[in-house]
Amino acid sequence: MNNYRKKCAEISEHPLFMNTIIGLIIINAILVGLETYSYFENNFYDWIYLADQLLLWVFTIELLIRLLGSKSIGSFFKEPWNIFDFVIVASGHLLVGAHYVTVLRVLRVLRVLRAVSVIPSLRRMVNALLLTIPSMGTIMLLLGIFFYIYAVIGTMMFQSIAPEYFGTLHDSLLSLFQVITLESWASGVMRPILTEDPTSWWYFVTFILIGSFVIVNLFVGVVVNNVEEASREEKPTPTDIKLEEVQNELREIKQLLKKKED
Repeated sequence: MNNYRKKCAEISEHPLFMNTIIGLIIINAILVGLETYSYFENNFYDWIYLADQLLLWVFTIELLIRLLGSKSIGSFFKEPWNIFDFVIVASGHLLVGAHYVTVLRVLRVLRVLRAVSVIPSLRRMVNALLLTIPSMGTIMLLLGIFFYIYAVIGTMMFQSIAPEYFGTLHDSLLSLFQVITLESWASGVMRPILTEDPTSWWYFVTFILIGSFVIVNLFVGVVVNNVEEASREEKPTPTDIKLEEVQNELREIKQLLKKKED
């Protein structure tokens, strides 16, 4: 049994095995995309569906090999990405026979997300984004307060000038979202208002400076910082390795001192 487990572990960790699975995930994504074209939908749907089911069974076998190659079932499911793969593959089997239902067919595209769990760099990026959630909560609160203050001011000032942009509070919030993305904010939003009220420039300029250049960059800073931390956890730098060695030596010295005191 141990030899069988060892063999499965070797297969699952082999680069050729992983590259093959990545390639099949890409093929699966292409097949799902082809279904959106009426020509392929009408003429090759049976073949596409057959290939899709074949790929599903290949992914099932791949998951079983990884499961058998793990130390135990418990250790396999301790890894969140393994649970993610299991849910995606299991949901695919639940949809067998229901391919004529549009909503369920749409769910099949979720299998493409397996690329995230298979490709280490994508997995590292997602882990870093998950680490940003606690920090983003505070930033989102700050951004929400900032948006609300400017939306109320904008509604009060420009409600009669540009009702399509600042007629109500929720219209103002939506307009400010467009402004903070820097998408046609000057020609589409600011210029028409500026012709009616020349003093309104300060409103848009301060909103861009504070919102787009300060608060949004906080998001970027937090994400970049967590990406670096996630990378260092998987591939520590020489400085990190040396620091860990020094910390281990200090622990050993403390233990020796405690023993002498006893």
